[in-house]
Amino acid sequence: MDTHVKRAYRYRFCPADVQAAELSRTFGCVRKVYNLALAARTQAWATHQERVTYNATSAMLTAWKKTGELAYLNEVSSVPLQQALRHLQTAFTNFFGKRAKYPRFKSRKKSRKSAEYTSSAFRFRDGKLTLAKMTEPLDFVWSRPLPEGAKPSTVTVSQDSAGRWFVSLLCEDPSVKPLPATGQAVGVDVGLDHLLTLSTGEKIS
Repeated sequence: MDTHVKRAYRYRFCPADVQAAELSRTFGCVRKVYNLALAARTQAWATHQERVTYNATSAMLTAWKKTGELAYLNEVSSVPLQQALRHLQTAFTNFFGKRAKYPRFKSRKKSRKSAEYTSSAFRFRDGKLTLAKMTEPLDFVWSRPLPEGAKPSTVTVSQDSAGRWFVSLLCEDPSVKPLPATGQAVGVDVGLDHLLTLSTGEKIS
């Protein structure tokens, strides 16, 4: 049985001024697209009880880019904008599945500043990461190495409330291997005196 485990490796980095400006612009566009799509989906349900799909919001994004008011959306990579629509789709799927509350609009001051890039929107070579719309790689600190041979499938760039920059690389970890099947079973109970108690009598502190 093949087991594919993906792990995120997070690092601090210090962007050049032009990179910081590009990322800040991207954060704003991601927030704008998310909120526009959420408003459109909310309005469609309130007036016609219609569920708007991801594909419909993607078509809306194309139309928004052609308007004078939102033409600035063309200035950033389209991938983080599409990812914002996918995240909104996931939020609605969880809501309708009664696993989460109704999606909320993103606030400029309170919401997390982030942008997600898939493999088509970044280049990772020789330990250097270059995002779409940028000519130079990000200057980040390798606080820990990636698994040998690992290649990022998704890159998320974020900035916290203190102004610190982070990049998270989602990679498949080839070191995780499945154990052979034993045909045995064990029960696990969450306890008060111990974190876990197994049916074998073993207690996990």
